[in-house]
Amino acid sequence: MGGGYAEAVPDVVLRLSGVDVIRDERPILAGVDLEVRQGEHWALIGANGAGKSTMLALLAAQQFPSAGTVTVLGMTLGRVELRGLRSRIGHVDPRHRLMNPLTVREVVWTGGTGGAELPMRWSPSDAERERADWLIGVVGLRRLADKPWPTLSQGERGRTLVARALQSDPEILLLDEPTTGLDIPAREGLLDILDQLRAEHPALASVLVTHHLEDLPASTSHAALLREGAITASGAVDRVLTSANLSAALDYPLIVARVGGRWSVRSGRHPNIPETE
Repeated sequence: MGGGYAEAVPDVVLRLSGVDVIRDERPILAGVDLEVRQGEHWALIGANGAGKSTMLALLAAQQFPSAGTVTVLGMTLGRVELRGLRSRIGHVDPRHRLMNPLTVREVVWTGGTGGAELPMRWSPSDAERERADWLIGVVGLRRLADKPWPTLSQGERGRTLVARALQSDPEILLLDEPTTGLDIPAREGLLDILDQLRAEHPALASVLVTHHLEDLPASTSHAALLREGAITASGAVDRVLTSANLSAALDYPLIVARVGGRWSVRSGRHPNIPETE
């Protein structure tokens, strides 16, 4: 790839530096700094309107900042051809919409074409077919490979979108509330898949947006808390996801617990759950 600014620190795959986003004269993000390195798995947590989805859109090279710089895989937005850059990013969005009833296999193929639909007169190569079928097996949907998208359950759609995001063998995986609408078994199955993928691909970096600590995989390594467009805490997950930090970010007394590598949160008005330090 050419035309971009080469990042001096090679293991930094995502960087926001002094980023502001203003929309309709209203600040969405203000002075945001963040660095994500290879092998790190970040959670972005905040209330509705805190700026999480906007941050993810910047990291996905789908939006430009009003001020500051966004560097993705060593390339600074505004100085690089975006289509090639986006092909190196896997994006899981549960609001994925299709106009045509593609099958699971066809949806996964679109992960390598850069769009939600299959291009006209396009057909996958043998290698693309093999990778898609392998990924469909990884997410446990081999028997449903030919099932049309409209007939899938929410959990089956979530698994399909993870496979789709991985079809291009991305260096970054971005997940926007991937467990939205899932029941408990479907959610746990999806989080198990994410933990497995992270273990098997140690250089992969990921960022997951969620409202709920229960939706974080055990492999989450770092976290950033947002409030009204600003980061209130960021860094190693055990230092960030504390009762005090989360209460401040969400403006409500909360108690955070971690058991078996997974998190839970309850109202601080019912202090009968062990508190993290």
